[in-house]
Amino acid sequence: MGDLLLVRHGETEWSASGQHTSWTDLPLTQRGEEQAKFLAPLLAGRTFALALTSPLVRARRTAELAGLTGVVTDPDLHEWDYGAYEGVTTVDIHRTRPDWYLWTDGVPPGPEGHPGESPEQVGRRADRVLSRVEAALLDGDVILVAHGHFLRVLTARRLGLAPADGRLFQLATGTVSRLSTEHGRPAIVEWNSRT
Repeated sequence: MGDLLLVRHGETEWSASGQHTSWTDLPLTQRGEEQAKFLAPLLAGRTFALALTSPLVRARRTAELAGLTGVVTDPDLHEWDYGAYEGVTTVDIHRTRPDWYLWTDGVPPGPEGHPGESPEQVGRRADRVLSRVEAALLDGDVILVAHGHFLRVLTARRLGLAPADGRLFQLATGTVSRLSTEHGRPAIVEWNSRT
C-alpha cells in the first residue's frame, strides 16, 4: 500500500492575515510561490498513482510550482465553506462571539450559494475523496493538494476519527504531510514538512 501525501497550498494574502478563505479564489503571495517551489525537492523522484488538487488557483498553482504533473482537479478538495465568516479573522469573530470555535460551533450562512458547512459535512466530502483514492493507494503513493481545514478533517477521517478531531492537527501553508500505515492501520509518519 502506498502513502497518502497531503500538500497545503502556499501562503495567500488572507492565510497570512488569518482571514478565513474558502471560495474566494486568491492567488499565492510571492512567499507562497516560494513555499510551493521549495516543495519540489521533497516530491522529486516520486511517482504518484494519483495526483488530485482543489479547483482553486492557490492549490493548482502550488501543485504546478511543486513540479507535479498529471494532476486532476477534484471539487471535493475545496476548502471548508465558511459561510458568513468568509474573509473574517477569528479575532474579529471573537469580538461578538468570544467563545466561538469553528470545530464545534460551525459558521452562520453566507451569501447565496455559500450556506457554510459543519465539520460533519466537510467530513462527508473527505470520506468521498478517501474512497476515491483507496484503489490508487494499492498501486502506489497518492498526493492531494488542498487547504488547511479540509486536509485536517481528511486526516482525522483517514485515522478513523470524527471530522471535528481535525482540530488536533495544525497545518501550515506550503507543507507536505504523509499518512502511511503501521501494522496495516493508518498512521501519521510525517507532518508539516518543508525540508
